[in-house]
Amino acid sequence: MLDLSLDEPERLKRVAHALSSDVRIGIIKLLNENKMNIVDIADRLGLPVSTVALNVKVLEQTGLILTETVPAKRGTMKVCSRNFDLVRMKLYTTIGNHDPKNCYTVEMPIGHFTDCDIAPTCGMAVESGIVEPKEEPSVFYEPERVDAQLIWFRSGYVEYKFPAAIPGQAGIRSIQFSFELCSEAPTYDHEFPSDITVWINGVEIGTWTCPGDFGDRRGRLNPAWVPYGVTQYGLLKTWKVNRNGTYLDDMKLSDVALGELDIRPRRPIRLKIGVKADAVHIGGLNLFGKKLGDHEQDIVMRILYE
Repeated sequence: MLDLSLDEPERLKRVAHALSSDVRIGIIKLLNENKMNIVDIADRLGLPVSTVALNVKVLEQTGLILTETVPAKRGTMKVCSRNFDLVRMKLYTTIGNHDPKNCYTVEMPIGHFTDCDIAPTCGMAVESGIVEPKEEPSVFYEPERVDAQLIWFRSGYVEYKFPAAIPGQAGIRSIQFSFELCSEAPTYDHEFPSDITVWINGVEIGTWTCPGDFGDRRGRLNPAWVPYGVTQYGLLKTWKVNRNGTYLDDMKLSDVALGELDIRPRRPIRLKIGVKADAVHIGGLNLFGKKLGDHEQDIVMRILYE
């Protein structure tokens, strides 16, 4: 699935443009049947090869299709395949229409956790590569952890402390956290569910079953050292708690409401992300920083107040 939102307007516009052409829609329909080379696509659509090649390039640049060059009878040919079954466009922003001066925002690097309890398989990567030793929980105490751009583990948790530098008399309307994550499978597996739970100030606000570990294409931000055939990207999820309950991407997740979280101005706010040892689906998690995966952000907290 390709997730798009108004928080990434340029990417959303590129994809919308790519889908605004009858020719490009026709190409995607053909690729529902099978992989095809450009000559065959042109023949099926009754169009010049040059026209199809230009439109394939537009689709390829947005990630809607993938291409690979393979040997042919004479030289090589470009073979195309469809990359996504579903494109989801979120036509809302994470902040909404509130006055920005009444929105307190903090972005916390994923390596700046204050506590953890990790079970293998596990590890972390910085921008330049994997931190050694791999598959050892002890790596979560290495000094390099503060520069982490990817954290993974099978079960356990990581916990963060966020400041709450809002006015002392402020009335908090909602708190939300957004971050990119997915399950943790050997290599990768799009059908590898994991029950991922989030706590705020020690209160369990809800569990989301992530569908899988995604590696069918390269993450948009991944450096060259990240190999093919492993985890590449996650899904950007937003957990929000207001006075009426807890919401995941604006869908009701639980009845845990703001008043249960004991959030007070000037007191640290604890966020814990993990997979319980007794979860139905113990599929682990991958947590992405702003330089790996698809989304250029770490863990973002937003508090709306009045």
